[in-house]
Formats: sequence, structure tokens, C-alpha cells
Amino acid sequence: MNQRIVVDPITRIEGHLRIEAEVGNDGTITQAYSSGTMVRGIELILKDRDPREAWAFAQRICGVCTLVHGIASVRAVENALGYTIPANAQLIRNLMISAQFVHDHVMHFYHLHALDWVDVVSALKADPAATSQLAQSISAYPISSPGYFADVQKKLKNFVEAGQLGIFANGYWGHPEYKLPPEANLMAFAHYLEALAWQREVVQLHAIFGGKNPHPNFLVGGAPSPISIDTVGAGGAGATALNMVGLEIVGRIIARMKAFVEQVYLPDTLAIASFYKDWFARGEGVGNFMTFGDFPAKGMDDPASWLIPAGAILNRDLTKIHPVDLTNPDEIKEFVAHSYYDYKDGKKEGLHPYAGQTNLHYSGPTPPFTQLNVEDSYSWLKSPRWKGNVMEVGPLARVLMLYASGHKPTQDLANFALKKLDLPLTALYSTMGRTAARTLESKIIVDQMQSWYDTLIANIKAGDLAVHNNARWDPSTWPKRAQGVGFMEAPRGALGHWVVIANGKIENYQAVVPSTWNAGPRDSEGRPGPYEAALMDRHTLHDPKQPLEIQRTIHSFDPCIACAVHLVDPAGEELMQIEIS
Repeated sequence: MNQRIVVDPITRIEGHLRIEAEVGNDGTITQAYSSGTMVRGIELILKDRDPREAWAFAQRICGVCTLVHGIASVRAVENALGYTIPANAQLIRNLMISAQFVHDHVMHFYHLHALDWVDVVSALKADPAATSQLAQSISAYPISSPGYFADVQKKLKNFVEAGQLGIFANGYWGHPEYKLPPEANLMAFAHYLEALAWQREVVQLHAIFGGKNPHPNFLVGGAPSPISIDTVGAGGAGATALNMVGLEIVGRIIARMKAFVEQVYLPDTLAIASFYKDWFARGEGVGNFMTFGDFPAKGMDDPASWLIPAGAILNRDLTKIHPVDLTNPDEIKEFVAHSYYDYKDGKKEGLHPYAGQTNLHYSGPTPPFTQLNVEDSYSWLKSPRWKGNVMEVGPLARVLMLYASGHKPTQDLANFALKKLDLPLTALYSTMGRTAARTLESKIIVDQMQSWYDTLIANIKAGDLAVHNNARWDPSTWPKRAQGVGFMEAPRGALGHWVVIANGKIENYQAVVPSTWNAGPRDSEGRPGPYEAALMDRHTLHDPKQPLEIQRTIHSFDPCIACAVHLVDPAGEELMQIEIS
């Protein structure tokens, strides 16, 4: 008889996620269900507002992914109203987005996901001298002396002896699925601490270009801070303009990011992955992958200039990239058959985001409850589909798309990593492959940042200081009705914001986010979402009371459930109304 395992909440993610899994007598997961336990109502807040201010609200969908929702929102309005933006604004956006990617991926690996593979307490048994030898054998990172690792180990020992493990207190330490030797665990723990210090510097890039982080400023038609060669200060908050002082800081930040990715993040990923090759053979799921595309060299209306191309890959077939049209009502649809929403015409048919509805209807069990009623609605996430197909989005989809499209840097880097691990290309279709792909794309993107930065500096030196196009800023010049889609590749995957504008105001607004694609429940045909399918792909739990295996695969997607789904009471009733004037 199958046993129902409940993991609620999944920790070390952004937002609230419940996973339920049916496990057979041999510990194998036979069915899995993903439930977002919050409701997102930002679309309702945006209705009837000025579309030029939408980004400031849409950005608040999440406290982690603030930049990406701001960018997608301004792009949606620009697309609807026919804005083009200056080359400098595009370069600044590329730099801000790429900084978000690299920062997010490093933070995810060390502070959210690495503890699925790294036994922190085991590091107390490590020999600091042997740890130093290990670190120096895989990287030229200068901070790797025996004394350094001895100090880190002493710090960890003090935490343990004082009973103050803090965020490490509830790990499954000692679980037999942990396979790293103590020295590798100590090295990874040291780099966990290093990454905490590293990220404080990286976020300055957003503050310089956008005034602050989180929730940097944006502007429909370009970038928010004018460029000046005369002003004093670095730009951003408290300054009147962005100048060369701020740009020199940005240059140093990019160099620091590149060094950490190359000397710490990439070597650590390959070292850890080498002990978990069995995890390159489980956790794939649907086998379909999709990207919307991003990082334009010439503009969002010139797909040929994008670093990351748009497209869909079906059934692992890398020989054919299917085009994706985000405006075609027959391609992308959101279903609510197993979601806590209703559509006016019923729960069976899907809706394209231009016609999307946000009608909340909680029909689940009253908390506290033992398990979900998975035959009915069981999640606050909808179920997006592309031409009826369940699609995975995210770093793995992007790396596969780049590889399939003939992007040589991606092919060379992926082939290098796979050869080092003695694995075929098909190994990427997995839990560990998803984790490795996130690292590989960090290297690809951080390498590109220097080129964008150099071009921006060259433009400024040539006298081009333009960062904004205000040609259509007057609403009286707008059409009475317009619609547009703003899309991008967020760190967690393909992100789209669709806006319908009528008489200068927002008539409808819908955001379909990466974690909706990946974490959504079954659709009206009963097809599981990517999280669910991945857990049903060769997963056996060593101990159902310590479901480390479930955490590994779910964390490999880097869930951001706040983006996908804010609170209602147990009966589904509205708790309050907030009026913002």
C-alpha cells in the first residue's frame, strides 16, 4: 500500500510550497503533487492604473525577483505603445539583468541548494591541510591556505558547540545520501561564507544603475538615471546622474563576479557533481524545454541579435527548435482545472494571457488537514501550457537552446564539463544536470557582461549619452486600445507580462512566471507539471521521514513561489482591501 509523504513547507526557497508524494513499499515515488499555498493578486491591483507605473507594482510580486518583473513590465508597455529605447538603455538593462542572473545563481547554489549535497557537520572531521590541497587542485582561487580552512572549521565548531547552528540546525546531517568527504564539505562551507560577502558587492551594480536594490527604479522608454560626464558621485540613489565614477565601480564589480564564477562556483559545482553522478540519471520529468529569449544586442524587435534565442524543444530533440509566438492565442494558455481559480466559462478550457482572468476560488480542505484533495483543486498556481505541452523553463532550457542553436561558447563549455565528469550530453536531462546548467550559464553570461560594459563606455566616450526615448510619453498620442507582451529570461526561466491598455489605463494584466510553468499542478488532461513529473522520475526515498531526495530535485528548479502565487483565510475569503492613491 502506498504511503503519502507530505513536505510542507519546502524550505530554502522563496515563497510557500507544499509537496505531497505517494511512495510505494520500496520507497519509490509513484505520484507527486505540487501545491503553491499562497495566492497572487497583483493583476487585480494593476487594473485601471496608468501603464507607465505598472512596473513599480509588478516588481512587488516578489522580493527576490524584483528586477526581472520590473523589466518585463516596462517591456510590455513599450511593446504595446510602440516605444523603442536607446542603445545605452539596452546595454544598461542587459548589465542589470545579467548581474541578477549571476548573483541569483551563486546565492542559490551556496545558500539554498548546496546543503542538499553538503553535510555541514561532517566538515568538523576534515583535515584543513588536506582541504587546502583539494581546493588548490581544482582552482587558482587565492583564499585556500590550510590556516584559512582551519579558521573556518573553528568558526563552525563554535557554532555547533554553542548550539547555535542557526539555519543549519534542521538539516538531515548524517543522512547516507551525503557522499562528499569531510574535506569537500569544509571547502564548500567556506565558500558558502565567501559567497555571503561576495554578494554584498555585486548588488551595488543595481544600486548604481537603478538607485537601489532590491526594487531598483525603471522607466518606460529607457533607463532611469541620465548619464553625465560632469556630476560628482557614483550615480544611483542620492545622485543626479550616472557618471564615470559609478561606471568604474561597475567595471570592478564585473571583474569580481567573473573571478568568483571561474575560480569558485564552477570548480565547486564540478567537484560536488563528481560525487553524485547517479543524480545525472534521475529527476528529468517532462523532456520539453522552452525559452522566450533575451539579452538583445540591437533591440527586442530583432531576435537575431539576442544572446539567448527563443524557442521550444520537444521530447529531447535538439535537432529541431520550434518557434514560439507569445501573442498567438492558440500557443500559450493557462489552465485552472486543479487550481484555486475559476474562469467565467468553466475550469476545463485554458485562456491566453491577453484574455486571462484572476478569479479566486478556494475549494480545498480547511486547514489544518492531512493531505490535499488532488482530484479537485490543490494549488494557487495555474497550469500554463504551450500548444498543449507541459514545458520546463529555466537554466537547463536555456543551455539546451544555446547548445542546439549552435552557440559555440555554450557547446565548448558544456562539452568540457561533461568530459571532465565522463558523462554524455543526455546527462543534463536530470536533477544534477539542471544544477550544473545553472553554473554553466553563469559563466556564459558573466563573460558577456564585459562586452556590454565596454560598448557602453565606448558610446559615452563617443558623446552618446542618450538613455531614454520620450517620444510617446504623452498619453494623448496613444491608440485608444493597445496590447503588448514584455518577456525576458529571468534566472528561473521564461517570464512574460501581458498588458491590455484601453483609454490610457490598464484593462487587463497577466504575468506568467517561471515557477508557474515549473511548479504548476496537473491540467485538465491530468498531465503533471515539471516539478511533479521530475519527482516521479526514478526517485527512491531512503527514509520517508527525511525526504532529502525530494528537496534535491525541487531545489534544482530554484523555486520562487511568491512570484507564482499573498494570503487568504482558510475559507478563501479576502482578508483586507488596500487602497493606494
